[in-house]
Amino acid sequence: MATGPVAQGAEPEVTHGKAKKAVTKKAKPAVKKAVKPDARALQAQREAEARIKAEQEVRQRAEAEARKLAALEAREKPIKDAEEMMKNGKPADAYALLEPLEFERSGEVRFDYLIGIAALDSGKPDKATLAFERVLAVDPNFAGARLDMGRAYYQLGDLPRAQTEFLEVLKQNPPEAARITIQKYLDAIAAFEQAKQTRIAGYVEGVAGHDSNIANSSTQTFTFAPASPWSGIFPGNQLPPAAKLTGAYEGINAGGEISHNLNANWGVFAGADLRQHGNMTQTAYDTLSIDARFGVMYAEEQNTYKLSLTGGQYYTANSMRRDLIGLGAEWQHVFSPSNQMSAFMQYGESRAAGFPPTSPTTDARIEGDTDQVVAGVAWVHIMAEGKQALFASLYAGKELDVAPVVSAGLPNGGRTDGKKRFEGLRVGGQAAFNEQLDGLASLGWQSANYGNLNNLIMSNRSEKLYDLTVAANWRLDKLWSVKPQVAFSRKNSNISLYSFDRTDISLTIRRDFR
Repeated sequence: MATGPVAQGAEPEVTHGKAKKAVTKKAKPAVKKAVKPDARALQAQREAEARIKAEQEVRQRAEAEARKLAALEAREKPIKDAEEMMKNGKPADAYALLEPLEFERSGEVRFDYLIGIAALDSGKPDKATLAFERVLAVDPNFAGARLDMGRAYYQLGDLPRAQTEFLEVLKQNPPEAARITIQKYLDAIAAFEQAKQTRIAGYVEGVAGHDSNIANSSTQTFTFAPASPWSGIFPGNQLPPAAKLTGAYEGINAGGEISHNLNANWGVFAGADLRQHGNMTQTAYDTLSIDARFGVMYAEEQNTYKLSLTGGQYYTANSMRRDLIGLGAEWQHVFSPSNQMSAFMQYGESRAAGFPPTSPTTDARIEGDTDQVVAGVAWVHIMAEGKQALFASLYAGKELDVAPVVSAGLPNGGRTDGKKRFEGLRVGGQAAFNEQLDGLASLGWQSANYGNLNNLIMSNRSEKLYDLTVAANWRLDKLWSVKPQVAFSRKNSNISLYSFDRTDISLTIRRDFR
């Protein structure tokens, strides 16, 4: 048997008759040796993480505080701005700034007190009382709010409640300056209560001016209608323009009124006025009127009712006279210190006597005997701390011609143009420029239509009247005043004989008695 190395693929060696297995050793995996962490590095890491977290918390708190501070500043800004406006004498601006925030911030004592003061000093005492009530609901011992509540009631004319508030403040032992102020109000209330039982007032005025059209003459040429019975009688079928009379004038006006309160609601009043107007050259157009009135009134918290009887006489050139008598009713309603309205109705009878000196064959009753009824409404709005006011009125009426038969041309009496229906509107405003000077302007419009056919134009007469008045009132002191005035008027009529333009410039010096 051959010996030597066993060839590859040879049978395994047999020992003692058994096969001997080849043993192949499996390699053991390498064991990784764990690295033990460094305790100092771990501590440093933890401290770094703690620092980062602390810095984040500090930054978050700072941001939250900044947001809170910004919100507080934003909330405080309108208060500071309003306080600055009040210091600068602009309470109306302060109130306008705070009013939009009132619903949201009602109940904050500081806000409510500030908006109350702004409202009170800007002519809104009704708004002020609401704000002060909220203040006193939270702090009944707020003497300043109670004092200003008394001022608000005083401005509203609610003197009993004003007196109650003032007396309540005195119980709290206020500073001497406040006590002096309160006493002045209490003295004024006492004087008013004493004087309001009977009040007497009067005035005297001296007037001088220039009138561009004393007789309201037309400067237009009048042409008769072709079908008019007057057609062809005058040259060219026309009448030339009338002479326009101009000139200076003077006048004296005086009047007075007395009123007496019977109790808290009922009162009576009476008054009279005299007006004299004399032209320097055109004395045929001098006028004198005397008017008197007597009435009864009933007043409650927001409403006043008046019923009056009126009468008077109106003279032209000391020859023609008209006797006037009438009845008037009026209702006044106060919505707030800033807004009030009135509704009125008047009935009047005018009866003429005498003859115009320039036309002795014409009975004045043709134009002078009338019955008139008129009704209307008026509105007044007070603005800007009571220094400006707007007003408007709207009215309509009817005038009946009731003259007896005095002319063959009017077999049924009355006047040529018959009854008149009219309506009108007036708007205007008044502003106080300072403590002594006021400005006034008003614009009026009236339309009238007559019921009878006028044989001059073979149509019914119709006309429109416009007027504009601009004036100033300069108060020299509490009783004396000077009033320059310019008044423009124009009437447009389909009968040009009645159309005219007129400018009246005047200066009035007035002395009041109270």
